[in-house]
Amino acid sequence: MDAGTTVIKAVAYDAAGAEAVVARRGTVVSRPAPGHAEQDMNAVWDAVVATVREVAAQVDAVEFVAVTAQGDGCWLVGADGEPTGPAILWNDARAAATVDAWTRDGLAAAAFRINGSSAASGLPHAILTWLRANDPGRLDRSAAMLTCGGWIFCRLTGELMAEESDASAPFMDLRARAYSPSLPAMFGMEWAERLLPQVRSCPVAELTPAAAATLGLPAGTPVVMAPYDIAATALGAGAVRAGQACAILGTTLCTEVVVESPGLEGEPIGVTIALPGGYLRAFPTFAGTEVVQWTCRLLGLRDPAELGELAALSAPGAGGLTFLPYLSPAGERAPFSDPLARGAMLGMSLEHGREHVARAALEGLTMVIKDCLVATGAAPTELRVCGGGSASAAWLGLIADVTGLPVRRSADAEVGARGAYLVGLAATGATPSIAAAAAEHVRLRDVVEPDPARRSLYVQLFDDFLNLRGTSAVSWPLLSEMRGRT
Repeated sequence: MDAGTTVIKAVAYDAAGAEAVVARRGTVVSRPAPGHAEQDMNAVWDAVVATVREVAAQVDAVEFVAVTAQGDGCWLVGADGEPTGPAILWNDARAAATVDAWTRDGLAAAAFRINGSSAASGLPHAILTWLRANDPGRLDRSAAMLTCGGWIFCRLTGELMAEESDASAPFMDLRARAYSPSLPAMFGMEWAERLLPQVRSCPVAELTPAAAATLGLPAGTPVVMAPYDIAATALGAGAVRAGQACAILGTTLCTEVVVESPGLEGEPIGVTIALPGGYLRAFPTFAGTEVVQWTCRLLGLRDPAELGELAALSAPGAGGLTFLPYLSPAGERAPFSDPLARGAMLGMSLEHGREHVARAALEGLTMVIKDCLVATGAAPTELRVCGGGSASAAWLGLIADVTGLPVRRSADAEVGARGAYLVGLAATGATPSIAAAAAEHVRLRDVVEPDPARRSLYVQLFDDFLNLRGTSAVSWPLLSEMRGRT
């Protein structure tokens, strides 16, 4: 199963490893106050139950259950494993001022040298700091800080645990693959150490009788906690060896590359995730396909496919219109970290029409993908893509032209679930390694090649995009002050 931010997916694979049954349920993200992003933890569990029961009813036997889910955030539970309040999500912005202070003081950069991740308002240390100042009673009621995957694993097995990928940020020493003794002290958070669950790589436990009855599965079925969604998706797309790259076109645009070592001496940007046998350098943005949906609403379009058709009516470059797609209330976290970052449409005149706005929006998002790919420091020979945005042929062609790389899509409908399946095969001993499972079960479909002429144009437009962002960034603190006044 893949418990995303807005959709829960459960997939059954047949004996040959092909997708046999897929079930989906939507979930609700609530925003009770400006900058807040929360979910009812029990409602997420109910969606998991519904999808798994739907799938289980259509298969003869289940060998194991593997779980991946949205990462980061703060899913607090009491000693009884029950929620002490709503989950605070990875895209929550309430702690933006705290992160801004850590960044200005150099604390975030110092922590990167240990944990390999830049600070962001949706990471647990920022959320916990906010809770201590604004809701200390909830912390008093809480016994463990989980992630979404850890919460589901807890409901399935009764175990309070963190997978290595989930624990990578913000308190892990990546070289030691264990909680750092110095990071909590650096942030003045020794008080939070009691909330940190045990860390294991791809842990396996048994399905409890109570959970089995709820799900319609046999008690004792092995349950595997796979790496969280962006890592599982990279594995599911077949990015399992150093140098292989993947871009997720989802709620977050996440461009990532597999590396052999954490590279903690580089520029303190992005996140570094512990994987079995290696690491993943990932650049998950705050703004992704939500920007596509926002643009569709702005232009009165039915869906992203219509946006792509409209964008195709404009020549490359959108008539000189440049879009900075930093629309998240939390600012941006990759490939730079600035909680004050905001979007802009630059160069607009009476000569521009809806088609230029549509193309500028897609080009702006694609420039972010290129920006993140450059930040990885890797030189991949192809880019594997997945996520809801990969259904857009127009966008894939644009990604190929801007990055200059052949773009290949997975043949799977649910790539994150495929990654969890590969991890489950390895963790239960059905295959010798995740790489071996990927070689047998990952299938790619069509390839989109870059157009040489458009590629040449976009090399210059990418430099222009970076220059315009640098110019606009000067105004972000003033815009923040203006928001505070209104």
